[in-house]
Amino acid sequence: MRAPRDFFKPLCAGAPDPVTEIPFPPSRMIHFFDPSNEKMRAKVPDLAAKSDIVLGNLEDAIPVDKKEAARAGLIEVGKSVDFGSTGFWTRVNSLDSPWVLDDLIALVTEIGDKLDVIMVPKVEGPWDIHYVDRLLAQLESKAGVKKPLLIHAILETAQGVAHVDEIAAASPRMQGMSFGPADLAASRRMKTTRVGGGHPGYQTINDPVNPDDLEEGRVYVQQDPWHYSIARMVDACTSNGLLPFYGPFGDIKDLVACEVQFRAAFLLGCVGAWSLHPAQIDVAKKVFSPPVDEVLFAKKVIEAIPDGKGVHMIDGKMQDDATWKQCKVMVDLATMLSEKDPELKAAYEF
Repeated sequence: MRAPRDFFKPLCAGAPDPVTEIPFPPSRMIHFFDPSNEKMRAKVPDLAAKSDIVLGNLEDAIPVDKKEAARAGLIEVGKSVDFGSTGFWTRVNSLDSPWVLDDLIALVTEIGDKLDVIMVPKVEGPWDIHYVDRLLAQLESKAGVKKPLLIHAILETAQGVAHVDEIAAASPRMQGMSFGPADLAASRRMKTTRVGGGHPGYQTINDPVNPDDLEEGRVYVQQDPWHYSIARMVDACTSNGLLPFYGPFGDIKDLVACEVQFRAAFLLGCVGAWSLHPAQIDVAKKVFSPPVDEVLFAKKVIEAIPDGKGVHMIDGKMQDDATWKQCKVMVDLATMLSEKDPELKAAYEF
């Protein structure tokens, strides 16, 4: 392990200094697009206007014969589109693929000044982050990039979950993590073909009410098989100042289940989720924006207890230092989102 005093020194002469604090702009959704598709590239300016983060995907869902076209298309987008306050990310190919080195070299040297974050799939341990960290520093120095590119790891293998705390602390470039349920399910040999969400076979059941009829009065309740791993990711991220995200929800048509999964992740501490279809953008905006009634109540608490000290009764509810901190989290998030969303600003009464 490097000495703490060296942690925030560049890993290559001429590379920019690492950031000391991860920026937290609106991050309710990371919207994916296929940069090999000319029609999708043409829609990027409109997507940037309605999304918090737009990501050009180079990995899964891009066929082998379109890998180079996707890379070239992403560079074209980076050079031609003004993203304004919207984040511009990419997901490169996995570190065990023959395309990732060319991805990183081309993207950093061609549009390193436009990209904000590089998403690295299937991160299994801090060694993966160390490799990308050093390589990015060398490329930034070569290209004269002034702002360090940040790294976002996808947690999608059993080994990655086992090393999640070390991954989160591996580099000051670490921006956050996303949860990848499909690859994680395969890695764990889970018996499901679903991409996120619950499963009707993963249930709990109440005790029998009639010992002579074990079926009578039994209630089956579907459970969330991802709860443990998402909570571990959230703890690893927040304890290191990173941003945790839920990943993909594969059933594009089932917006009801998508909303439920996103809300569970939001309540556990995730700041956003992936959107794979424009319809999911609105779901993410709804879920990852704090409820209006809760924000208005939290504002009332903050206004009544400016210093957060003491015990107070507000609307019949006890408020103290701990609840004040909860309210502060809610109000700070609502304030930030209001700067991007005029409708939310009016609803939150800012």
